Amino acid sequence: MARTNRRWLLAERPTGMVGPEHFRFDQVPVESPGPGQVLVRSLWLSLDPANRAWLAPTPTYKSAVQPDEVMHGFALGRVEESGDPRLAPGDIVSGMLGWQDYATLPVAEVHKEPAGRDPRHAMGVLGVTGLTAYFGLLEVGQPKVGETVVVSAAGGAVGSIVGQLAKLAGCRVVGLAGGPEKCRWLEQELGFDVAIDYRAGNLRRAMKAACPDGIDVYFDNVGGDILATALFLMNERGRIVACGNLSQYNAERPAPGPMGVPGLVVVKRLRIEGFIVTDYYDRRAAAEAALTRLLASGQLKAVEDVVEGLEKAPATLVELFQGRNRGKLLIKVA
Repeated sequence: MARTNRRWLLAERPTGMVGPEHFRFDQVPVESPGPGQVLVRSLWLSLDPANRAWLAPTPTYKSAVQPDEVMHGFALGRVEESGDPRLAPGDIVSGMLGWQDYATLPVAEVHKEPAGRDPRHAMGVLGVTGLTAYFGLLEVGQPKVGETVVVSAAGGAVGSIVGQLAKLAGCRVVGLAGGPEKCRWLEQELGFDVAIDYRAGNLRRAMKAACPDGIDVYFDNVGGDILATALFLMNERGRIVACGNLSQYNAERPAPGPMGVPGLVVVKRLRIEGFIVTDYYDRRAAAEAALTRLLASGQLKAVEDVVEGLEKAPATLVELFQGRNRGKLLIKVA
């Protein structure tokens, strides 16, 4: 019997907040792999703020999703058929498999996962998410013992790991998250020194109170007002790690740049540096080994928020921008 591939296509490019109406569900026959290709059955699908950025008409660090194209998405799956000796049926791989049950793609576009690794960890703390936190904080932010590190979207996939790594580096860690419950969780479960509810009002006063000695490293996942506020609290020679722009992804018109650029950047000799995790993939194995040791010793907590069913992907993406999730948001496909 021919296998069927369920998939989500981009129906219409959103101009503001993304919603389920921007996607279309369809089913097609599974495509067999040719030479140098593999057929992968998706098991776990990652939902990330970057999904919204890929829906914009202009390309980011990867091509934009086009109407009637399968929605782009990072996923982990099992090789079902292989046209290349480097991979065999049963191997577990990760890559840009998309929002679909099956993906047929070149072997060079997937990464073989180590045998026995928890698939949720492979998608989160030991995968792209953990590597983003690791290299962004340690290589770009370069925290020093005793410094103050502030993390926005601290309850999310990357932010929750950044905060833990900063504590392990001997820093005082302040996280920003939405709602008192999530803030309590950051302090009581993940060990943040202070968590600020950015929705509670008077953000500048709250951040100033939480950072009496200023900010040395600001790990920016959101841009917008929080970035603008952090700029005025930065210490001399401070470092701003530009990882994401969550507050602007669904904006119909991008907000103007924050006040203080370039003035504060010059006066305080600040460094603002963006990065893409793949920039550091030549050191991927060493970083994965370090994160694995921290996880095994209990010094690092893996947090995953799992939703069952590929059919729920569009609605769950909307919930991501509403701040519903804690840690890594995953769809269990199969």
